[in-house]
Amino acid sequence: MTTTLNATTSLEQTIVDAIAEARETCDINGSNSAGCAVAWDIVEELQAEKADQQRAKQQQNSLENYCDNHPDSVECLIYDV
Repeated sequence: MTTTLNATTSLEQTIVDAIAEARETCDINGSNSAGCAVAWDIVEELQAEKADQQRAKQQQNSLENYCDNHPDSVECLIYDV
């Protein structure tokens, strides 16, 4: 399994790639193989992460939304003391 998540690849594209890789793994190793089960577990974990990110995005308050769009504004700066 060679699926990796880097900064330039979106989570959605990673899920699509993982699904394709899971299908290929299951075709090669059989649908009852351990490799097939692991491949689909990876897809499930990625989909769960996407759902968690969407849920967290919906629960943000107005300041958090503002800071996502304007991270360099004074209100959003974080200082280490």
